[in-house]
Amino acid sequence: MKYKNSNAFKHSQASKVGVLITNLGTPEAPTTGALRRYLKEFLSDPRVVEFPRLLWWFILNVIILNLRPRRSAKAYKTVWTEQGSPLALHTEAQAEALSAKIKARYGDAVELDWAMRYGKPSVENAIQNMQDKGVKKLIVLPLYPQYSCSTTASTFDAIAQDFTQRRWLPELRFVADYHDFPAYIAALAATVTQHWETHGKADKLIFSYHGTPLRYLHKGDPYHCQCLKTSRLVAEQLGLAEDQYLIAFQSIFGREQWLQPYTEATLKALPAQGVESVQIICPGFSADCLETIEEIDVENRSYFETAGGKRYEYIAALNSRDEHIDALDQLIEKHMQGWHEDIEAFAKVDLEAREARAQSCPFNQPL
Repeated sequence: MKYKNSNAFKHSQASKVGVLITNLGTPEAPTTGALRRYLKEFLSDPRVVEFPRLLWWFILNVIILNLRPRRSAKAYKTVWTEQGSPLALHTEAQAEALSAKIKARYGDAVELDWAMRYGKPSVENAIQNMQDKGVKKLIVLPLYPQYSCSTTASTFDAIAQDFTQRRWLPELRFVADYHDFPAYIAALAATVTQHWETHGKADKLIFSYHGTPLRYLHKGDPYHCQCLKTSRLVAEQLGLAEDQYLIAFQSIFGREQWLQPYTEATLKALPAQGVESVQIICPGFSADCLETIEEIDVENRSYFETAGGKRYEYIAALNSRDEHIDALDQLIEKHMQGWHEDIEAFAKVDLEAREARAQSCPFNQPL
């Protein structure tokens, strides 16, 4: 087997710690062709669709990829910017802000990069770039606060698959979730509080999360429970009573039963129950994307207003807000524990002497 190697390896290279943040992914352009490529990669992942593979191959390639790309491209065009997709722009901004904080604390001893599970920049390229820079210890932080097999575990699959093709593996720490991390909860509460200061409160605050099939919960996936806990903790910080907020699940796909209540059905029903105003937040999305900008702020707004609702307000995702960057920085620092000493030790290594020893070795191997 031919292994991937560092393109810049030399014995005088400094050893570093790396931090890789990841998100789901985005097509390269809001076009039918780009959506077909993206959806094929995304929906071919067995973590995303747990279905008999041969039958699913037929459904995906013969039916879905001939119908859905055109519709998805139309939706993406409504949120696309001159700089690209919102998810990529927000994730890049998060990476830049986090990198600045980490560089201020550790200098060049820590490298931070970002990647997408599907599409570009790829996990493979991000790991290669880090290895080329001398990263020997790696923290991977998927930006999914609540763990799900279809998101977090899929990211681990991509990391593991890449590692099977490498000769030199970094020591790995993988952040599985941070659904109840205090700084994350505080950041969510701060966004709601600041929204209230400007717009006042609504009849209901709705926590909307991306849905998953109900059978995932029955098979042991903790996602549903973690969504409920995140919502409860934020509501407690905000001082909300149980009848002042709701939890719902969006982005339903296919015909089987998913986690309920559904966001769409909830918004259609609330006006008849006397709820005239709602504010909606999506704690599971670390950055605004198609599912928040188009689905929540446009499509679901229409459902609520058509049903008789008077006031609908979407509270934007945390994106690169200072509170969010501080929370992610604290999370990274938590998982950096024990590596601070390694960073200090790396800085004390005489790299020129190490190179000289390597060159003097009969087999030109590192000592």
